[in-house]
Amino acid sequence: MRARTVARFLAASVVGAVAAATVGVGVAAAHVTVNPREATQGGYAKLAFRVPNERDDAGTTKLEVALPADTPVASVSVRPMAGWTVQVDKTKLATPIEMHGSQVTEAPSKITWTADGTANAIKPGQFQEFEISVGPLPEADTMIFKALQTYSSGEIVRWIDEPSTDGSEAEHPAPVLKLAKAPTTDVAATPTGSDNAAKADTSDGADGRAGWALALGIAGLVAGLAGLAFGLLAWRRRTGTGTAAG
Repeated sequence: MRARTVARFLAASVVGAVAAATVGVGVAAAHVTVNPREATQGGYAKLAFRVPNERDDAGTTKLEVALPADTPVASVSVRPMAGWTVQVDKTKLATPIEMHGSQVTEAPSKITWTADGTANAIKPGQFQEFEISVGPLPEADTMIFKALQTYSSGEIVRWIDEPSTDGSEAEHPAPVLKLAKAPTTDVAATPTGSDNAAKADTSDGADGRAGWALALGIAGLVAGLAGLAFGLLAWRRRTGTGTAAG
C-alpha cells in the first residue's frame, strides 16, 4: 500500500514537471517571428511577420517593423489587410544600391501596420500575419527586423534583441531571416551533344531489347494457353469415349 502511494506521488510529480516545462516553452516561443526563416541571397522572397497577442486584457493595434539599414533592399511591396492601414517609410542611402541596372538612392526603412479601430485589433489568444514581398535580398548572412508591438492599453513591447553569441535566447528577440548563398551552376556537369547522343543510343538499345523480351514473353504465354486448350480438349474426348464404351 505504501509503495503504491509513493508511485502515485512520483507519477504526479512527473506530470506536473512536464506541464510546467510545456507552459514555459509556450510562453518563450510566443514572440514576433518572420516566416520563412531562410531565403536566398540576390533573390526575392515573400515574408510574413507572425504576431501573437500575449495579453489577456488588451489587443494588438499596431506593428512597426524596421528594415535593417546595413543590409538595405531596393523594393518592398505589402499585401493589403482588411481592417488595417499600412505605411512604408523610405530613407536616403549613404551608398546607392543597384537594381536591374539602375542606381537606387533611397530604400524602404520602416513598415507600419495600424488597426482601423480596436474592433480590428489582434484579440487575446489570436495571432495575425503581416506579409510583404522584398528584394533583391542582400549578400549577407542574416537580416534582422526589429519590431515594436503596440497594445490597446498603450503598452509597447520592443522585439529588438539581436541573437546572442552564446546561443541563448533573448527575452525579446528580433525576427531574424537567414540568407543562404545562391546555388552555383556546374558547367562540367552539363551533358554535351555527344553525351546526349550516346545516351539516346543506349536508350534505344535498351528499348529494343525490352521490346523483344516482351514479344517473346507474349508468344510464350500464347503457346502455353494453346497447349492447355489442346490438353483440355483431349481429356474431354477421352472422357466422352470412356462413357460411351460403358
